[in-house]
Amino acid sequence: MDTKKGTNHHTKTITFRVQRFDPNRDAEPRLQEYTFPVSQGMTVLDCLIYIKEKLDGSLSFRASCRMGICGSCAMFVNGFPILTCHTQTFELNADVIEIRSLPNYPIIKDLIPDLTMLFEKHKSIKPYIIRTDIKEIESPTREYHQSPQELEDYLQFSYCLKCGICLSACPTVATDRAFIGPQALGQAFRYNNDTRDGGTAERLDAIDHPHGVWRCHMAGACADACPKGVDPAMAAQLLKRQAAAAVFGRGKKAKPAGVAPEPKNVSRRPNIPDAPPRTVE
Repeated sequence: MDTKKGTNHHTKTITFRVQRFDPNRDAEPRLQEYTFPVSQGMTVLDCLIYIKEKLDGSLSFRASCRMGICGSCAMFVNGFPILTCHTQTFELNADVIEIRSLPNYPIIKDLIPDLTMLFEKHKSIKPYIIRTDIKEIESPTREYHQSPQELEDYLQFSYCLKCGICLSACPTVATDRAFIGPQALGQAFRYNNDTRDGGTAERLDAIDHPHGVWRCHMAGACADACPKGVDPAMAAQLLKRQAAAAVFGRGKKAKPAGVAPEPKNVSRRPNIPDAPPRTVE
């Protein structure tokens, strides 16, 4: 590691072996090397941006928020799936860093995976609040009631970024592409445990099939890789319990929570503007 005199700013020369793949030219992905000095504080994503801006403008990858929230920059770095914007390059403690697109997904170009499979499986479990009081949903009068403890019961599973890392780490997805996967199972459990929701039976039907929740063998790779600590592996096991209980008519969920009672002896603070009108009817 080199240190510039008079400063605490460290630099280190690192070689990046970056996956390249152009579907119009390449039969298989290949690795291309880029070597340059990396400054302390640069993330892996910063290094990819440096390559694209300074060394090779043809390199393609996804990125957006650069703060570990959007999930766009998930890649396979030195054999492990990570968010590249959330990973300091020096923390990898390597002179050579290999960057590939996420496994278990088709490659669109270079480091860009095709996440269609992820979103189709996510959509299949109906990842939204399901209720029968359509009038209240379309023209809400108040929020639905939920206590802080009821929120805690599913909050961990609501942190999912849809980054796709869990499916790339899952050994079952690697051998069975029809497997619904840890991301969808984690979100199914999240909504099943939401006291405002009434769609548990529909979701259990969506995951109780030969490529559904029972194909999860609790390898735990998804939980190890999840950058937000969602732990979809645990969610899958708890879903199995819900599905088994439903077969025997046990563990029935209570009626979805109603709207919160109207506050009493409370007046609206002055100078607060009205909500903007709806943009979609």
